[in-house]
Amino acid sequence: MNTEWRPPAGWGAIETLDAHTAGEPLRLITKGLPPIPGDTILKKRQFFRNNFDFIRTGLMWEPRGHADMYGAVLTEPVSEEGDFGVFFLHNEGYSTMCGHAVIALAKIILDTGMVKKEGKNPEIKMDTPAGLVKAVAYREEGRVTQVSFLNVPSFVYLKEQKIQIPDIGGIHYDIAFGGAFYAFCKADELNVSLKPEHYARLIHLGRSIKKAVQNSVDISHPLEEELGFLYGTIITGPPEKPCNHSRNVCVFADGEVDRSPTGTGVSARAALHYSRGELKKGETLVIESLIGTEFKVSVKEVTTFGPYKAVIPKVTGSASITGTSRFYFDPEDPLKKGFILR
Repeated sequence: MNTEWRPPAGWGAIETLDAHTAGEPLRLITKGLPPIPGDTILKKRQFFRNNFDFIRTGLMWEPRGHADMYGAVLTEPVSEEGDFGVFFLHNEGYSTMCGHAVIALAKIILDTGMVKKEGKNPEIKMDTPAGLVKAVAYREEGRVTQVSFLNVPSFVYLKEQKIQIPDIGGIHYDIAFGGAFYAFCKADELNVSLKPEHYARLIHLGRSIKKAVQNSVDISHPLEEELGFLYGTIITGPPEKPCNHSRNVCVFADGEVDRSPTGTGVSARAALHYSRGELKKGETLVIESLIGTEFKVSVKEVTTFGPYKAVIPKVTGSASITGTSRFYFDPEDPLKKGFILR
């Protein structure tokens, strides 16, 4: 059998390294991208969106991906401190910040030697669209087993709001920022259980709530206009394990469901719980995902961010590398840009 096939001249090729954090995928593009100019990560992301969005759809959507795929693009750093820059891809477009991706990136970068760092607890500094993020890896026998990161300042935007949702009725919600803005609702008020068998119902609820809230509330980021939008809905409920604090399900982008507890989401929750007096500085919450995987979150520092009281959350989780791929783009393929079924 001939295994030496090579694509014809003129075909595009992208190489990736795939991983997951607590079940949530990350497809990191490692080769095949053109230069991405810009002196900030937001400008680099804008250039990529304007010129190479077909790469995002081609790798995130079918037939190379699926409706819940998630990706990342590495760039050179844009700050003096940064080891590298990164922006994030999903089925609808681009994220402002992504905790599960930060954890997976630290695992990938260190275990593959893309960035050389010595010691049992090396620090990685990433320039993201939301700002500089610092991660610390915990090594055992030379391999990264866990990663913690200090997120950007996280704050409560609106508390104890009420809204009418078509086909659902009146519900209460809060909005908080943990690198992205989320609307937080309670599962018992929505009459839903946070279990995998209710996956389709959770998508419907998450999309309906997001649409209603973003159509009724103006959301603005205190520093970056481009970050001022509602990214998703997070539905919270009791944990499966009594020793844990709670469980939550994040529905973001175009009905995408996070398999992990959501790093930016638990960061925003830390801000919410701190504001209510339910979480003190230095205390840790263990939060479950839809599939039972866990993140730890604590309040590392208390600060201000623009006009808001804010916290610096510390989030901890683990990731695993799952494979490498080389994807080809046949210019004659009518579906080369991908398609999505949701």
